[in-house]
Amino acid sequence: MNLDIKKTTCALIVLLCGINVSNAQHSQTEIDAFVQSVMTQFKVPGISLAIVKDGAAVVTQGYGVKSLSTGEKTDGHTLFGIASNTKAFTASALGMLVEEGKLGWDDPVIDYLPSFRMSDPYVTSELTIRDLLVHRSGLGLGAGDLMWWPPSDYDRKEIVRRLRYLPLETSFRSAYAYDNVLYSVAGEVIESISGKTWEEFVQTRILDRIGMSESNVLHSAAAHGSNSAAPHAAVQGTVRQISPFASDNTNPAGGINANAVDIAKWLVVQLDSGRVAQNEFLFTPKTTQELWSIVTPKPISEPPAYLKATRTNFYGYGLGFNVQDYRAHKMITHTGGLPGFVSRIAMIPDLKLGVAVFTNQESGYAFNAIVNFILDGYLNASDTDWLKAYTRASEEQAAEAALIEAAAAGARKTDSKPSLSINEYAGTYRDPWYGDVLVHVQNGELRMEFSHTASLVGNLEHWQYDTFVVRWDDRELRADAYVSFSIGPDGKISRVLMAAASPLVDFSYDFEDLDLKPVR
Repeated sequence: MNLDIKKTTCALIVLLCGINVSNAQHSQTEIDAFVQSVMTQFKVPGISLAIVKDGAAVVTQGYGVKSLSTGEKTDGHTLFGIASNTKAFTASALGMLVEEGKLGWDDPVIDYLPSFRMSDPYVTSELTIRDLLVHRSGLGLGAGDLMWWPPSDYDRKEIVRRLRYLPLETSFRSAYAYDNVLYSVAGEVIESISGKTWEEFVQTRILDRIGMSESNVLHSAAAHGSNSAAPHAAVQGTVRQISPFASDNTNPAGGINANAVDIAKWLVVQLDSGRVAQNEFLFTPKTTQELWSIVTPKPISEPPAYLKATRTNFYGYGLGFNVQDYRAHKMITHTGGLPGFVSRIAMIPDLKLGVAVFTNQESGYAFNAIVNFILDGYLNASDTDWLKAYTRASEEQAAEAALIEAAAAGARKTDSKPSLSINEYAGTYRDPWYGDVLVHVQNGELRMEFSHTASLVGNLEHWQYDTFVVRWDDRELRADAYVSFSIGPDGKISRVLMAAASPLVDFSYDFEDLDLKPVR
């Protein structure tokens, strides 16, 4: 084809930048400028952006740097931990096995894992494959996450075995509460049926078939490879690089590392009902319908006026995806979070439109602003300044958290004293599902150590009465917690309860689910 020089140059620029401007409602310049402004506002070192439309990738681009330490630039091939966006891969894998006739969505889990147990015998017998994926088991928010977050020495099979000791917070199938541990069970089901580990199945049956050749299925792989983003977080007020999450005991819930180029292929397959090639399907439209149908309704709250465009008319969880509306269009979406990484995927099926934003800093405000900006471009909506809106949301969240912490500090009885001598608090305390937590005296101070989690070690500072605050040695955790000792009629400690000291602590630090009793 004969083209003049000007047209050729423009075409090359578009190609190199990974964006087909003719398919984007916002220009390349507008997208670039907006992403950069978001990164500056929310102090995000690096971002990976993918946009697909009508069966093709129109943007696969990196922004910023992989690491503040090295200053290396990101690109469309830079890997990010996608965290809970992995759940859709696990759900799709089960859908493939359903289509092969190897299990049914409503089959009891114990048919495939006879040793599987929940704390309630009825739930054990009735919990189905579908129930594993839709957050309605009766477990509380993030229940059991301390068995793997921060990285523990439990393997996946032991985590699944210990589920039998986790108490239920609500009745079975009565309420939505996000969990991760049942996705680990789903991974074990996949292995039991297929003879392949979850990692092997997802790698060979999904990633390889789609052509996601640069992605992988291991948390532990995040720190490897020359083109991997490093995790960052605000630690004591300063954004800096932190240690990667490197444990593989919960990969089915969040282990995939992917980039813009590869995730675009995943979005295309999802939006085309599992089609991989002209006459080849990863799964059929029937499975797509299952994945994208609400099973567990979620509460709908009224957003503030400056976020009114995000108000939903329906909202619930399908199989590995959230299902809701956005500006009168059905939207399939999910977010993910790990230490130093957060991400979001959003698809508008009736427009054949998909967006993925991966970041190497923990700002959900950043990915929401970018996703909504891009969606609005295709929907011809311009009524919301998303940077301004999410800046205000972040400021209000920080202010609310500060008020809560200030109220707790104001109510503290600073003149109160512990009931016992320092040595009497020392001992081994055991929770049925987590295991042992040790308290001992070192250099005249109380120290707490979680026996299966190497990083959960810190000093106990007296707060009031028989409540202390544990300050973890590893300040990257950002998860200090109250530790309350109960004194029995015999004057000895009968129970220890814990709770996060700040509302900003990640819910996966489920200290509140511990019921620690002294080991006599």
